[in-house]
Formats: sequence, structure tokens, C-alpha cells
Amino acid sequence: MSPEMEHFQQTLRNHAEQKANALALWDDHRKLDYATLYAEVIFRQQRLRDEEVRVLALALDNGIEALLWDLAALFEGLTCVALPPFFSPAQRQHCLEQSQAEHVIAEPSLQEELQAAGYQKGGEFWHRTFSGPNRMPEGTAKLTFTSGTTGTPKGVCLSADSILRVARELDLASEPTDPQHHLALLPLAILLENIGCYAALYAGATLSLPSQKTLGIAGASGVEVPKLLGCLASRSPQSLVLVPQLLLMLVGAAEQKAFDPQHLRFAAVGGARVSEDLLHRAERVRIPVYEGYGLSECASVVCLNRPQARRPGSVGRPLPHVEIRLADDGEVLIKGSTLLGYLGEALHTDQWWPSGDLGEFDAEGFLYLKGRKKHQFVTSFGRNVNPEWVEAELTQRGPIAQAFVYGEAMPHNHALLWPHRPDCTDEQLAAAVSQANEALPEYAQVRHWSRLDQPFTATNGLLTANGRPRRDAIIERYRTQLTESAFSEESAP
Repeated sequence: MSPEMEHFQQTLRNHAEQKANALALWDDHRKLDYATLYAEVIFRQQRLRDEEVRVLALALDNGIEALLWDLAALFEGLTCVALPPFFSPAQRQHCLEQSQAEHVIAEPSLQEELQAAGYQKGGEFWHRTFSGPNRMPEGTAKLTFTSGTTGTPKGVCLSADSILRVARELDLASEPTDPQHHLALLPLAILLENIGCYAALYAGATLSLPSQKTLGIAGASGVEVPKLLGCLASRSPQSLVLVPQLLLMLVGAAEQKAFDPQHLRFAAVGGARVSEDLLHRAERVRIPVYEGYGLSECASVVCLNRPQARRPGSVGRPLPHVEIRLADDGEVLIKGSTLLGYLGEALHTDQWWPSGDLGEFDAEGFLYLKGRKKHQFVTSFGRNVNPEWVEAELTQRGPIAQAFVYGEAMPHNHALLWPHRPDCTDEQLAAAVSQANEALPEYAQVRHWSRLDQPFTATNGLLTANGRPRRDAIIERYRTQLTESAFSEESAP
């Protein structure tokens, strides 16, 4: 057993002995104390041994069962394949085929899908036999799939040591605020949330695991705000892991006195760029938000703002377990807790991982991200612009739900916009663009914009399954709207 695994298991054993009756897990239907949690994990480890499981795929909604099986697979030294609920059936099948997961524990709603894929039910497991060589590196504890920009999920193979080291560092980072109740808003299949739950268990805190349905969250981006706020009000968590859009919803609700953040002590936000304006709004309504940065290939979090080291607009300083340096072109290079390799590809042997993100450090060592290297475009004035930066300013302050910014070889940038509400007027959109422009330098500002006739979705091929824009597909579909403003400027007298 690896040192990090031994440390985590011993920590849970200590909790089971020293705070046996303390509330550990709380989902829609049950509550478990730490003594019961530990006993239930040991019971499931034996079930996995009895079934001779090597790779376990979990397609479960958030809840106690999902976490217990996750921990059992971890401590048993097996590979756990996490399948996000927002993946399409085709993506789930791809993940199962590629990982050769012979055992699956899934929601009842996936019965027909699994039967069609050749699985048969026996007890709590779905079974299927695969032939052919194992395509995973030895020591893979967690296989997490990222849909990327093509929609075909790519498997990232991570060791238990890498994952648990990050979880331990997150626990230490939040320790000054002493959060004793963490609520999982994101699916457990999202590595960031999975590791956040481990961090809560390190701390001996209560871990709330309401289902996504109870939270009012559907798919990659659908949220019933009243339902979400009701769950937060009834549970009063002290820590959360957020993506920017969830932070925006909570800030907006707090500004309208519909959400009281008084119990919150530590809210980590990551997954995409956060506008500085949104961070300041969060501060004004007393949401203790700490922006971070990470990627699946480095076991999630590598940088984080902390209570004693906080700089709004930055993603914080590197956590102690990693080193970060910048390449000559500004690309962020990371050393520490990197992946074993991609599923089916050669082992990763280089110590430094090229993140694909551009960044810069300030004098105190805080990292500021400047967007994706491959998404950067160059205006006709020769200025480099990262569209995610501009899009974050547009979507995190007002009525704009989706924004896509383009300006390659154009004198001024053009945005495609979709509002939160159908009754939003063009005048309101224009005002939101003007407000965002005030926070941007002249070369990054949006001079022209078009109102979309439909939102970007995975169904129309313009979003990945986890909600990221498919930039090439959007440019191809809307090329005329994106470039017509440049032609009109060129032809103007």
C-alpha cells in the first residue's frame, strides 16, 4: 500500500475510533456516522474481492452508495472509472469499452443501455467479459474521462498517491477556516469534487451528498435555482466546490437576499476563468470564495488562493506538492502529481506537464492565467487575445448566459450572445457588453455583437458534453456573422 493511501486509511480508522458517532455521510435518504462508514467500506472491499473485480465503473448519482463504493475500490487497489451523469449514452459506452470495465454499478435508469452494451445484472453488479490486453498503466487508481473539444472522451490515468496528496493539500489549505460540513454540488465523477470529498473526510467533517435531482441540477448546465437554494438553506454547509456559473448564481441570489452565506467558511471555485468583477461581488455579499486552478492530468488542483494568501484575479500560489514554471511563450508547465498516462497511450515519463494554458506570476508568486494557448487569436493590429478572458467578463456580471468571442485577423472583436431570459432586450445586452468592456483593455473589448437565435448545446454540436464551447464548430457555423463587421469596416469610406 502506498504511503498516501496508508495515511488516508489510517485517518478514517482514527475517525471511526475517536469520533465514532460523529455524522460522516448524509444523502437524500440516510445518515452514516464515521464508525459505520469505515465498516461499510470494509464490507464493500470484501464484495469486490469476492467478485474478483479489477476495474469498477460507477454510474451513480451523488449519494452514500457512490462514495462507499468509490472508497472501497480505492482501498482495495482497484481502478475506479467515474462516469459523469451528463455524458451521452455513446460517451458512456466509449468509456466502458476503452477501460474494459467488466463490473459496473449503475443507476436503475441505465438498465436498457447496459443490456444493449452486453452487460448482465448479478446482485449489485453489471457484468461483462472483455478480451484483449489491459490498456491501463499499472497502478491506475482513478480513470477520469475528459470530453475535450472533440466530444470523444479521453481517459486520464491517475495513481492513488497523486489523488490523495492533492486531497490532503486541500484539507490543509482550508484548515484555517475549519469547515466541518462540506456539501458536494458537482457530480462525484468530476475529479475536483471527488477530491474535495476526500479532503472533507481527511478533516473528519460531515459530507453532504444530496442527489443532483435534489439539488435541481440537470445535465452539464441546467440548474433550478430555487431548488438549489432550498437545499443549501436546509443543510447550511460550511464548504463548497463551485464552478463559475454556480458562483454567479449564488452571488446573484445573495444580492437579492435569497441566499444567506453566513455559514459558509470556504468556497473553492475553479474549472474555468472567473472574472475579477464576480470575485469582488462575492466579497461584498460575504461569500468566502477562493479561486484555484487545476487540470485532470495533474490530479486536479495545482494552485489555490488561501485564507492567508489571497489575491483576487489570480488563481493563487502553487500548492506545496507541485512546482510551476513558465515556458518561453508563457505556457504553464507543472511538475508533481502528474498522470501515469492517457488510456491506451504510452506512459507519461516527462517530469513537466505542458498545461496548454498561458500565465504569468506576480512578484509574490501568485499565478495569473491568460487563457488557452490554442484558443488565442491575433487581431489585425497584431494583439494577442484569449477569448475565455473576454467571455468570462461578458457572462459573469449580467444578463448574458453564453458568449463566444472571435477576432482572428480582424480590427475589432465580435461576440455571439445568448441571454439568460427570452425577454432580455437588445438594449440590455448592449449595456452588458459596455459594462464588460469597461474592465477590458481596448484591444480585448467587444466592438460588435450578434444575438443568437438558439443557445450553444451538446445536441446542436456546439458544446462538449461537459459544457465547453466547440470553438471550431461555432466559427464554422457562424462565420458570416463573426466576420461581416470586419468587411463592413474595410469597405467604409
